[in-house]
Amino acid sequence: MHDEFLCHVTAYGVCDGRRIGVPLGTYRAPTLALALWWLRDRASWIAERLDPSPDDGHLPAGALVPVADTVPDVPGVLRAWCADADQQERVADELAGGRLVRIAASDDTTEYELLAESVDALRMQRMAAGLAMPVA
Repeated sequence: MHDEFLCHVTAYGVCDGRRIGVPLGTYRAPTLALALWWLRDRASWIAERLDPSPDDGHLPAGALVPVADTVPDVPGVLRAWCADADQQERVADELAGGRLVRIAASDDTTEYELLAESVDALRMQRMAAGLAMPVA
């Protein structure tokens, strides 16, 4: 069983012809449940910032406008992922099995990526690759 998980959220875009990543957060979760909670929380956080509710009251009138139906719905994808119990269970199974999990959604300009992986699996990969420093 993998007990500790490293989670990352990154936004990727293109600047001057190069793909650039902007870290949006990292969390070292001490349990699988907290790793899943953090991933859902960050996905919801991104969705709310990209598509805030006009009724929240902190936005001036007319600040939000509808987009065309052809625009990819990143907030909708992220909200649907958060609400899908089957997908949450699959992510939990993958993480518990020591596998890297990647959730991504993108629109015309930006890709939003949520990653999680077992700290134990990372250590085992390093040991297998011979990257561990010998103790003198």
